[in-house]
Amino acid sequence: MKKYRFKIFLILAIIGLGIYFLYPTIQDYFNSKEIQKVLQERKETYLKEHPNAKPAELDRYLTQIEDSIRNADPSIKKAREKRIKLGLDLQGGMYIVLEVNTLKLLEKLAKNPDENFYEILKATENIVKVSEEPVVQVFAQEAKKRGIRLSRYFGEIRDDDDKIISMLEKQAEDAVTRAQEIIRNRVDQYGVSEPSIHLSGSRRIIVELPGVARKEEARQLLQGTALLEFNLVKDPEFTFALLEKINKVLAGKPLEDTLVKDTAKADTTKKSPDQMTKEEFEKEYPLFTVAVPNPQSQTADLFVRENDRTKVEMMLNRPEVQNVIPKDVKFVWSAKPEFYAEGQGIYRLYCVKATPELTGGVITDARATLDPQNSSPIVTMEMNAEGARDWARITGNNIDKRIAIILDGVVFSAPTVRSKITGGRSQIENIGTLEEAKLLEIVLKAGALPAPVEIIEERVIGPSLGQDSIQKGLTSAFLGGLFVIIFMLIWYRTAGGVADFAVILNVFFILAVLAGFGATLTLPGIAGIILTIGMAVDANVLVNERVREELKTGKTIKAAIDAGYSKAFSAIFDGNITTFFTGLILYQFGSGPIQGFALTLMIGIAATLFTQLFVTRLIFDVFVEQGKKPNFG
Repeated sequence: MKKYRFKIFLILAIIGLGIYFLYPTIQDYFNSKEIQKVLQERKETYLKEHPNAKPAELDRYLTQIEDSIRNADPSIKKAREKRIKLGLDLQGGMYIVLEVNTLKLLEKLAKNPDENFYEILKATENIVKVSEEPVVQVFAQEAKKRGIRLSRYFGEIRDDDDKIISMLEKQAEDAVTRAQEIIRNRVDQYGVSEPSIHLSGSRRIIVELPGVARKEEARQLLQGTALLEFNLVKDPEFTFALLEKINKVLAGKPLEDTLVKDTAKADTTKKSPDQMTKEEFEKEYPLFTVAVPNPQSQTADLFVRENDRTKVEMMLNRPEVQNVIPKDVKFVWSAKPEFYAEGQGIYRLYCVKATPELTGGVITDARATLDPQNSSPIVTMEMNAEGARDWARITGNNIDKRIAIILDGVVFSAPTVRSKITGGRSQIENIGTLEEAKLLEIVLKAGALPAPVEIIEERVIGPSLGQDSIQKGLTSAFLGGLFVIIFMLIWYRTAGGVADFAVILNVFFILAVLAGFGATLTLPGIAGIILTIGMAVDANVLVNERVREELKTGKTIKAAIDAGYSKAFSAIFDGNITTFFTGLILYQFGSGPIQGFALTLMIGIAATLFTQLFVTRLIFDVFVEQGKKPNFG
């Protein structure tokens, strides 16, 4: 046994690693079952208390409860992130194809467009509707047919058509990249788990949103105008007074579930916060319990843990709280965590003037660079003449105040105005890294996105279909595997049992690798696993039949096993390696379901070679070493 100690240790270590990777998936399964049970109970209770509740109202209530449960326990979110990811075909959701309207981009870029320009544009539209040809190329061909140089509408008068075509193609490509970035930004904020966003061709973007079935919400999310706003941050004195009012309204009310009726009244005995116990402070200042101002700062911004964001939103959305918040004021989150503490992101909550001082339509350019004076990252912005005039007036009237730069409802930066800014050129400072500055540059440019994005195809895959697919896939895999196990046990006896163990281990390794590398399991992926099971069984049959033949010649069990594995090796290895390279080609040149199938097939082949040529051989060697004679049927 000593000579096999290292091999045994190696196998056990790999199994242990597989358990480590698969544990979050198991944990997430039980978490989901428990959450569904709680939601069902809450749903029944809510319907008893509100028998006339509308479906949308009930859905919003349950969503708040689910978010509250998931955010209250970080382990639930962590397990969700590390589980085996399920594709759109297994989970249900939305599949959307978006197209950036390059024709609108050309129309906007054109200078002094006339009747001829619109005729060319119309002819181009008719062609690209039914073909995949690049819009700029078609436009250039149509202009050439009419004997019109592109410099009539774009670039300089001396520029030739090739130079202008190159410039327009770059602008079109840039518009698609910016649109993709905006969509990714919105989807991330929307909280969709495992979204897939990728380019298809020169002007299309494919978006897959697992778990999303509400068509209108998805449309609004993906097609709404990228809104860039410059809002004045309210003075600390005003904000603190408002926060005091909100705390008074919330005093004595439960934090976890704002829809539950009040259970206790606020303690009216006036104590300073320092004199209060933790329970008294939580009752008297519910908002400050989860949203904490920085006493060292001269601002009134609140800092909130990622897990407490839902609680804060529920507090601020209560009708009685909305009544004390002035109509011209709103609270806005920072776009990303300000910093991290105990593994959680800390977000900043700003109180800003609801009406923007300026919108992003005036931005003509933005550029991320390094400040030549201190080498820190900055973003410079340029505005058109109208924007420059308004910006000078706004900054001149608000010196030493902060202006929040808001895109799609979240704050990216809130710099302090140091002096009146004229000429329409200004810069944003206090940016962490150059990467963040580049992201902000994209965001600022996105505010003035010149080309609209249109949905040209959308499909809703219902959860019932996804569940049905999962059920049928699992049933087919289970039945197929069961028949194979029974057959192997009957036909090969002990050797069949060893082969069955190897096949089960094979599937375990495939799932562990999928979980460990964050790959997504799809329905074609399940097909790849089933095919792998068949190939693994085939390898076992080859070995067992070879050993049987060797035993018939009168060899000892040890000699027969050695000869069996030796003679079957080339056939097993050749067949699997050929299939592996086929999978590699499919993965490289395929997409979507083809890649899912190819990936699981390649992982399965690697697992098959390991389990069939290493694990089963070791088991038989240990049998022989201990003086036992395994039965090959």
